[in-house]
Order: sequence, then C-alpha cells, then structure tokens
Amino acid sequence: MSTSFERFQKRKLISSYFSVVLSIGLVLFLLGILGLLVVNTKKLADHFKEQITISVFLKDSAKEVEIDQLQKSLAMAQYTKNATYVSKEEAAEKHSEEIGENFLDFLGYNPLKNSIDVKLNAAYVQTDSIANIAKEITTKGYVEEVSYDQPLITLLNDNVKKLSFWILIASGAFTFIAVLLINSSIRLSIYSKRFIIKTMQMVGATKSFIRRPFLWTNIKLGILGAFLALIALGAVLYYVDQSFPELNLFQDPTILILLFIGVFSLGVLISLISTFFATQRFLNLRTDDLYY
Repeated sequence: MSTSFERFQKRKLISSYFSVVLSIGLVLFLLGILGLLVVNTKKLADHFKEQITISVFLKDSAKEVEIDQLQKSLAMAQYTKNATYVSKEEAAEKHSEEIGENFLDFLGYNPLKNSIDVKLNAAYVQTDSIANIAKEITTKGYVEEVSYDQPLITLLNDNVKKLSFWILIASGAFTFIAVLLINSSIRLSIYSKRFIIKTMQMVGATKSFIRRPFLWTNIKLGILGAFLALIALGAVLYYVDQSFPELNLFQDPTILILLFIGVFSLGVLISLISTFFATQRFLNLRTDDLYY
C-alpha cells in the first residue's frame, strides 16, 4: 500500500516538474522569437529598402564611354548598393515577358531607353536623399530622366516606423505576460507543498532553511526550461536562415549570443524571484489560511 502511494506521489511530483519546465520553456521560446524579431527589425527593414530601384534613363545620343563612366561612378558612390546597365533591347525583352506578348511587333520600333538601374544602401532610401541623388545625376547632359517610385518610398518608411514602434510595445507587454505565466506555474507547484512548508516551520526549521531546496529545485527547472527554449529557438533560427539567406541572420553572432544569454538569464532570474516570493507567502500564512 505504501509503495503504491509512493509511486503515486513520485508520478505527481514528476508531472508537476514537467509542467513547470514546459511552461517555462514555451514562454521563453516565444519571448526569444520576439527578441529575434526585435534585433532583426532594422535588418528586415533594410532588406526591403534595398529592393527599391532608381532607373537612370539615358539619351540615345549618349556615348558608350559616357555610359561606362556613369555606371562606374554610380557603382562606387557611397549611397549605392549596386548599379546595373540595362540596354533597351534587354528592357524590351523583359517587358514582353511581363505582358505576355512582343509589343515591338505591334509598334514596329523600340521606344524604350538604355538605362542604369541603381539600388541604394538602406540609409539613403529617404525621400530627401533620393531627390538630391536624382538631382545630381540629372546634371549629366546625356541623362534623359531619373525615375523612382516616390509614394512607395514614403509608404515604406512610414510603415517601418510604425512596425518598429508596435514591436517595442509588444515586446514590453509580452515580457510582462511571460513573467506572470512563469510565476503562476511556480506558485502552483509550491502551493501543492504548502503543508510540508508549514510542517517544517512548526518543528523549528528557519525560513531560509525551508526556502533553500525550493529555490535550488526551481532554478534547475528554470535552467532546463531555458535550455529547451534555446534549442527550439536555434532550430527556428537555422530554418529561417536556410529559407531566407538574404537576411544574413548569422552575420552578427554577437547579438545572437547576447540574445541567447538574455533568454537563459531571464529564465533563471524569474524562477529565482518567483520561488522566493511564493515560498515567502506560504511561510507567512497562518495554518488556518492554508486550506483556502
């Protein structure tokens, strides 16, 4: 009979520990995902900004040497990510593929211009900066026109600002929720042992002596939960990097290491603080209040 009871108690204890570890791991994993989003917000925004193209259309009278010099000067400019020359024939072929028919057969001539497509570095994808760049390029006598999508640039910058703001708000809110969830899991675990705590206190054990094993146990559970979260986080990070290599998520490993250390430390710290206050609460309760 006693053996069955001991097995039951052991299974109940393991189940309690498992639920605490799982809840800590899940919350820290979600918090880590949000952290990855926060540290990569600028990188994501820069990636989309650098897809913006400025098209420098050239006059038909432009000489080959002038075009070559302009392309090289644009490619070497500090605001340029890359500059690609597109002949009018290449542009016509691409346009025909997009519309699904050869418009040259209909028109009888090629109305398009030779051009240089310029992709800017993210820092220069601002309305004022692009306007100054376009003004500088149009001073060349062989440049017909500089074209870019100004409404799209304005919309992109506005949305990046809004996204950054709401991500910060969400980060703060979710961190608060994470603390509450982990704290609740640990409090429930300690609640089941409230009579043991009070019994030890009644036989003369000091508060620090009673509290110590609970602190160590839940710190270990916090460490285990943090490890589970970091393993899952690493798997997600690897998958995203393989699926979207252009984001270069592993370009700055220092930030990732700091994020992983932060998630691990947060799991341990929340477990420590929650356990301390939960045990303190039951240590301060009167015996009659333990039944409520």
